[in-house]
Amino acid sequence: MPSRIVVVGAGIAGLSTAVALQRRGVDVTLVEERDDASSGAGISIWPNALAALDEIGLGDAVRDAGGPVTAGAIRWRDGTWLRHAHPDRMVKALGEPLVVVRRATLTDILDDALKPDTRRFNVAAAGVAETAGGVRVDLADGTAVDADAVVGADGTYSAIAAHLNGPLEQRYTGYTAWRGVADATIDPSLAGETLGMGVEFGHVPMGPHHAYWFATERAAEGASAAEGELTYLRKKYSSWADPVPDMLAATDPAALLRHDIYDRRAAKVWARGPVVLVGDAAHAMRPHLGQGGCQGIEDAAILAALVDGAEDLASAFTRFAEFRQRRVKPLIRESVLIGRIVNLRPAVLSAAALRSTVLVPESLLTRHMAAVSSRDAFVMPAGDDLSGPRRSAAAR
Repeated sequence: MPSRIVVVGAGIAGLSTAVALQRRGVDVTLVEERDDASSGAGISIWPNALAALDEIGLGDAVRDAGGPVTAGAIRWRDGTWLRHAHPDRMVKALGEPLVVVRRATLTDILDDALKPDTRRFNVAAAGVAETAGGVRVDLADGTAVDADAVVGADGTYSAIAAHLNGPLEQRYTGYTAWRGVADATIDPSLAGETLGMGVEFGHVPMGPHHAYWFATERAAEGASAAEGELTYLRKKYSSWADPVPDMLAATDPAALLRHDIYDRRAAKVWARGPVVLVGDAAHAMRPHLGQGGCQGIEDAAILAALVDGAEDLASAFTRFAEFRQRRVKPLIRESVLIGRIVNLRPAVLSAAALRSTVLVPESLLTRHMAAVSSRDAFVMPAGDDLSGPRRSAAAR
């Protein structure tokens, strides 16, 4: 059905949604308050999100732009193996390797897939009002956009989520995260995480010449390292097993990011009438499963398909919310649980809990990983029966 939809927010979820809707014949306007939405270091695109990108038509472009990862190693800070899954077993469970790509590159791929004049950057959505014909999105520059519906893809601090739910409280989790890209290669067999007492360091190849890394630890809210973030990290991790020190040594200080981690009170209402939420606006989650951006991409493919086959947008949005909540809510709970374990205090409890993961059978962990992030974990709704989803066409 021909529709005019405003997408608010040009992050991964917003761009993916705009592309997916346009490719199903929807007239899309994308508004973003920043003048550049491509900030970030790297991002892991798991096979579930690659399947969703295939549904949109961009899966191969992302595969070509990033580096495949087939390992899932977990080690202690001294290099002792806690878990070392066989690459063939991991790929078989997931359906294909995950892909690590620069976030800016992913943004460019999505942005290039949009029609010219789709985007309006450097203008924020100031408010939303439902009208007789749909919605009016008031913009901070004093203009407004009238449309049949609006998709809120404006992140954790979403104005569209507040429109549906009222203020959504943010709570600092007690720990912070650093992210960076190293101009260095990494042994593919070491892709995964190195752990210490109350801290973690993730490291994965990102193509043939670079690697993406992240680190977390408990810290005061809003804190910063007096000597500089990278100097602090290089000192802190200097005695850790390779590749951690080498990756930090090869990182440009100007390209380092630090963000405190917050939990946001859940948005109970994801859709009402001609308004719907996707991505972090709907389901903000901690980063420990690597599924934040991936779930936003899943949202995009599924929402566009439901809009394409619906008699009216309100019913499509309601179906989307019901269908997606069943998939996403368990992932939010699990990401919170992992974060709490990593950051247990005293730190010796965290160390004991993390080391005990070696006792979990590999087959059990592999099945769980497949349920979260394999190609088969991405499903499309089938007809009117939400209890009977179908596999995406790309996954069959």
